[in-house]
Amino acid sequence: MARAQERPQPSIDAPVKTRISFTVNGIERTIEVAPWTSLLDALRDHLDLTGTKKGCDHGQCGACTVLVDGRRINSCLTFAVMKDGAKVTTIEGLEKDGVLHALQQAFIDHDAFQCGYCTPGQICSAAGLMAEGKAKTPDEIRELMSGNICLRRLSQHRGGDSAGDDG
Repeated sequence: MARAQERPQPSIDAPVKTRISFTVNGIERTIEVAPWTSLLDALRDHLDLTGTKKGCDHGQCGACTVLVDGRRINSCLTFAVMKDGAKVTTIEGLEKDGVLHALQQAFIDHDAFQCGYCTPGQICSAAGLMAEGKAKTPDEIRELMSGNICLRRLSQHRGGDSAGDDG
């Protein structure tokens, strides 16, 4: 049986990395990333900012929440190249001059960590929510924080009112 002549395979070049610059926690940073690198992976793997957590990697749990230009986003659903020139704040950037953000301190004071894994996302989400000034009632806060799955579970466990509850 005659062997089929092998055809040379076309070479495929590796994608060119893209240089992006953004301000992360008040510091101008420039990195090179593959086009498909999420903002979450850029923060964790390229900038060693591991406070932001990778939970579901599908935008459903809120563990990866950071602030971009003051707005809450799921960093696992955002390509880093889309945030070239943006201002990014992670959990590490909320403290100022060695003083924790009021939410960070409140989580400590009220032992609100549960396992602690998704706490950075909860705090960043709440900080963004406070800055937006939209929520006024516990129901509004609960709805606007519903993207943080552990907070929803805590709210249900504590009788439905996690906002302002000392218990």
